Amino acid sequence: MLKIYNTLTRQKELFKPRLEGKAGLYVCGMTVYDYCHVGHARVMVVFDVVARYLRYLGYSLTYVRNVTDIDDKIIQRARDNGEDFQSLTERFIEAMHEDERALSVLPPDIEPKATQSIPEILAMIEKLIANGIAYVGSNGDVFYSVSKFSNYGRLSGKNLAELQAGERVEIEQAKQDPLDFVLWKAAKPGEPAWESPWGQGRPGWHIECSAMSTGCLGNHFDIHGGGMDLQFPHHENEIAQSEGATGEKFVNYWMHNGFVRINEEKMSKSLGNFFTVREVLKRYRSEVVRFFILTSHYRSPLNYSNEHLDEAAVALTRLYTSLRGIDAGEFEVEADYEARFREAMDDDFNTPVALSVLFDMARELNKVKDSDKQRASQLAATIRGLGGVLGILQDDAERFLKEGDNQAEGLTAEQIETLIQARIDAKKNKNWAEADKIRDQLKQQGVILEDVPGGGTNWRRE
Repeated sequence: MLKIYNTLTRQKELFKPRLEGKAGLYVCGMTVYDYCHVGHARVMVVFDVVARYLRYLGYSLTYVRNVTDIDDKIIQRARDNGEDFQSLTERFIEAMHEDERALSVLPPDIEPKATQSIPEILAMIEKLIANGIAYVGSNGDVFYSVSKFSNYGRLSGKNLAELQAGERVEIEQAKQDPLDFVLWKAAKPGEPAWESPWGQGRPGWHIECSAMSTGCLGNHFDIHGGGMDLQFPHHENEIAQSEGATGEKFVNYWMHNGFVRINEEKMSKSLGNFFTVREVLKRYRSEVVRFFILTSHYRSPLNYSNEHLDEAAVALTRLYTSLRGIDAGEFEVEADYEARFREAMDDDFNTPVALSVLFDMARELNKVKDSDKQRASQLAATIRGLGGVLGILQDDAERFLKEGDNQAEGLTAEQIETLIQARIDAKKNKNWAEADKIRDQLKQQGVILEDVPGGGTNWRRE
């Protein structure tokens, strides 16, 4: 039975969907003013695995991940570039989709954009004003009155008294309380704006997600996810807005993935340790990056370093090497291994333990490869099947092992095959020194040879 760690209650809870056999998942997506970074990649992969596993369990899932395509950073970047904000966001949305495809992230079922959800946003703000929880400030902005929502701070573990005591910013003249946050921003000269009952303006960031999530999944749905950095104030504000407008419970299970750390420091532009997905994929294959993300539990910090990615590449290669030369066919999965895999994933999507089950299978597969073809095929089918739940091990083993990470910089496959044949000829002529010289030459080029029974030679790239 699937258990999910619920940030709201700070404990693992048995997953019970609101509607039997169905599940609704909303994840806060990207603000599209730049290329996706490693932190975004983690959100993409983590919740892609959540979606894949829920479907593997048989749930009819509706997965919604939004796009924030209007906010201060987008406006500023478009202004700096001297371009229309929509051309900017469209370019980076396409780049985001390219990164997703590279990481084998399946597209969400619904991908709402903030700029296409203005009617729903306006309707929710009007409801909040009518309910006495929002007000129009003297500057024309519309604010949410935090003190009117009794449960504010429950998700993040903060309380109003502590927040107010720690508030050091002077109260804006337009606000009634320093903790109140903006729902609708009055238009400024030269900024994108939409018509509203309060004059031209644009939505605040928090209200966008409340309107998009409830618009796609209903006022009350199963799971809401995102990065840990969104827990406060973004998700806290979403709860206040949504429940303040509808009078219903907003979300049953809140999931937050941990931070990405670069060489043991939190990833940050200010520290200069900030990597885009595209930069990483220039050095490492996309499946290696995805595998690396899965080696840490989603709630734990993910320590990014070249050393850890190199280790992930070696580990993934071990799995593909076990699959080499085996026809998985249409065999049923191994029930015992599948049960262990499910036990790991049912424990709050514990991908590191799930991966360990795949390695146990790979070890057994290597033992029976030459002695029991049927057993080997059954194990291979199970590895590929369960690997697919994690979005890995779907490539052809031979292709994966021969492509390598930096193949453009080394020998071509044809050059390698020519050298291997020369080594075979040298061994036939008992010219062992020449055979060893060729093996060493290939090793220096990052090519590993594996002699097999019968005189053949397999090879792979490091």
